[in-house]
Amino acid sequence: MKACVFTLGCKMNEVESMSLMRGLEERGYEVTEVPEYADLYLINTCAVTAEAERKSRQAVARLRKFNPNAPVVVCGCASEHNSKAFETREGVTFVSGAMGKDKLLDYIAERGAAHETESAFCELPAPKRSKTRAYLRIQDGCNRFCSYCLIPYLRGRTRSRSAEKIVEEARTCGAKEIVLTGIDISSYEDGEIRLGELLLLLKEIPARIRLGSLEPCVITEEFLKQMQAAGNVAEQFHLSLQSGSSAVLKNMNRRYTREEYLNKCALIYRHFPNAAITTDIIVGYPTETEEDFLQSLSIVKEASLARVHAFPFSPRAGTNAAKLKDIPPEIKKERMGRMLEAARLAEKTYLGKFLGSEQIALFENDGGYTSNYLRVYAEGAREGSMYRVKLIEAYQDGVRAEIIKEI
Repeated sequence: MKACVFTLGCKMNEVESMSLMRGLEERGYEVTEVPEYADLYLINTCAVTAEAERKSRQAVARLRKFNPNAPVVVCGCASEHNSKAFETREGVTFVSGAMGKDKLLDYIAERGAAHETESAFCELPAPKRSKTRAYLRIQDGCNRFCSYCLIPYLRGRTRSRSAEKIVEEARTCGAKEIVLTGIDISSYEDGEIRLGELLLLLKEIPARIRLGSLEPCVITEEFLKQMQAAGNVAEQFHLSLQSGSSAVLKNMNRRYTREEYLNKCALIYRHFPNAAITTDIIVGYPTETEEDFLQSLSIVKEASLARVHAFPFSPRAGTNAAKLKDIPPEIKKERMGRMLEAARLAEKTYLGKFLGSEQIALFENDGGYTSNYLRVYAEGAREGSMYRVKLIEAYQDGVRAEIIKEI
């Protein structure tokens, strides 16, 4: 029996799909991620934008073309948001939501159906992984209720995995880099153990620990000192921004100001001078004026950001922001062009600071990453190997390097 697991959306979905793939293999399935003929299709959907939700619905018909007689199982945020949109589609045998994925494998085995809401952390099988990098789920859900986001309504309130289970999985995963992931890992809490204490518990793991997306509130003197004490945490901070305007941030319910964000960046650089601070910025939020947008443009340079993921605002039904009058698409498009250019220059400036330096890079596929998230290409590098390299020149989406020695 072959199962096809098709994933849309965020890194959390990807990690959960890898866990589901492993669980299916343990139940005797041959598993593929490639859309092709299979005896079972499992679609892990996304609802972060209206377009993502539309693609999630379309995936049902797309996969059924390979085998119209195969059952289709649907889970994820889009099916949590609108289960009927999937239940009524031909071929869908049952629908789950964003939560309760730990029960999904049993439902598949029993050919049952359910819609569940979980209050505890959802344990899944350890995901399939390479020896290079492993993704380790430590948290799920969100309590922040940003005005533009559906995730708290779909994923539920924040829930944390036990530190004991996290450390146990980290010890046995065998990867050289472990990425701690979740919907809001900044809210991690297992009794007295917060994210910083968790990093200290992972200090003896023989792997580089990389953090997923962080909220500015977690960046404190104590947290950064805990990172330094751990000694094996990558110097990359994906620090959520969304807007460089304090007025827009307030309307977004982001709970920090432009000045506070810049202060957090300065604090990071004091402890980690070579750190890469990467971020997300929404362009064209309904209340964003030209002046607000200029503040978003300028903060890219002021914060010395290494990389910016910019995307235009997309209203999501059910959120407070969807009730606001949207900005004309031509204005969004023009602002997006300026933001993408600012992001390109910021990335080029950051990369240029390290040309000629020596760095340690872990390689996978055709390239590798340094601790501070520089993309590195080096002739002769083997997948799964770590090298000390010398950075020579800008190349493709990163830098070309020469291997000095294997670590």
